[in-house]
Amino acid sequence: MATVLYEVNDRVATLTLNRPERLNAINEQLPGDLRRAVERADRDNDVHVIVLQGAGKGFCGGYDLVDYAQTPGEMHGNQDMPWDPTLDYTMMARNTEDFMALWRSSKPTIAKVHGAAAAGGSDIALCCDMVMMAENARIGYPPARVWGIPTPMMWVYRLGIENAKRMLFTGDLISGREAADMGLIQDAVREEELDGAVQALCDRIKGVPRNQLMMSKMVVNQAYEAMGLANTQRFANLFDGIARHSPEGLWFRQRAVDVGFKQAVAERDSGDPIAEGASKDLGPLPAAKAFPDDND
Repeated sequence: MATVLYEVNDRVATLTLNRPERLNAINEQLPGDLRRAVERADRDNDVHVIVLQGAGKGFCGGYDLVDYAQTPGEMHGNQDMPWDPTLDYTMMARNTEDFMALWRSSKPTIAKVHGAAAAGGSDIALCCDMVMMAENARIGYPPARVWGIPTPMMWVYRLGIENAKRMLFTGDLISGREAADMGLIQDAVREEELDGAVQALCDRIKGVPRNQLMMSKMVVNQAYEAMGLANTQRFANLFDGIARHSPEGLWFRQRAVDVGFKQAVAERDSGDPIAEGASKDLGPLPAAKAFPDDND
């Protein structure tokens, strides 16, 4: 499991996203590795708490745009047109299921976020039961501006309707302090205090029997599942594929190929209108076909 490291010490399993050379960006391998690591901790009777962190400079910078956007040609997530939405749905639903292993685990899961949990990185962090951040860390889903929809869609369940819409309408990256004040995460502390704060939280939890922790987690989770979490994710997984193949989504991908993903992201996040006139390049839609009336 090269992309996720696994360690157990004193009833706490620490999982480390391990692609520091790419800011722990998500490639094809990482979601499955993460799921297997969570399930390994779930089976371990010596583990009472699971902590998820990132190696290097940050937690997770999202999907690897070098692989998924900047590289020309057809690949998973970037089909030539006409595209098959079921392929996109299958891919993203599988990744969402892998990330949601953190939600399904019978043991409490804590995301420890330094640097950034951006885009798909925020998806992973928000699937955990609790998130602890450095005050100067950042979290958000910038592809909501163009080219993506957060597939686990935990924003609405953590924030409520108005703040969830604010985050998705703007694609803002907010600080750990703002995320805590908004109620998105458990708490934010100074970066040098983050390890100690997460350890203190683990120390309070790890003495509780595993069966008690399991029951407490299940009874809370089922309330959100009864609110339609699974159906919300079905829509989000479908819409994510549509967002990547809309006129503006295709523009963003081509822009990343032409000038590099960093410049394309800077243009996307600048606040200027995104891909004005992109839909005009597709030409007029074909005329609707007439079908004979049953009485004809």
